[in-house]
Amino acid sequence: PSVLDSFALLSGQLNTLNKVLKHEKTPLLRNQVIIPLVLSPDRDEEIMRQTEGRVPVFSHEVVPDHLRTKPDPEVEEQEKQLITDAARISPDAAQKQIQSLNKMCSNLLEKISKEERESESGGLRQNKQTFNPADTNALVAAVAFGKGLSNRRPPGSGASVQSGQPGAGAIIAGASGMQQVPMAGAPAQQQPMLAGVQMAPAGQPGKE
Repeated sequence: PSVLDSFALLSGQLNTLNKVLKHEKTPLLRNQVIIPLVLSPDRDEEIMRQTEGRVPVFSHEVVPDHLRTKPDPEVEEQEKQLITDAARISPDAAQKQIQSLNKMCSNLLEKISKEERESESGGLRQNKQTFNPADTNALVAAVAFGKGLSNRRPPGSGASVQSGQPGAGAIIAGASGMQQVPMAGAPAQQQPMLAGVQMAPAGQPGKE
């Protein structure tokens, strides 16, 4: 019985409240000022949903900003000053200033777009490859390991040594250690020349 009595009391109060709210003389609640009664630093999911994620908490830091009906006094003073300055300018002068501002904005936008295009083209030029990695690897392998080089020498490739140059005797003396063995059947006149010295044919004593 106590629960039923309490429920009947609550039901009667809710009906009375609905009648008051639906009365034509009752002002709209959306036109009333909201007074915060409870401030909490904790995250409120209901406020997040109602504000579409803009206000996560209803604390003492955000209440003055979100429930303010007038701007700051400094902002009010600046706004009044701007209104006063705007009232002093004639329509023709205002139109000229608007055109000048639009022209400056257009030039600035053109410069910004030009800088963006140049930066993009410069980045493309920097990223563009200017060499062939296969050719580079082949060149390094040829220089370091002799890969791909032929062992045959063309006839007459030996450099002539001038008698007046210093060290020529050392080159000629060391030439005997670099003699090439002629191929079988090769004519005697095609024996290679090394450092300007005619190599003696096989089977013939060399001249000193």
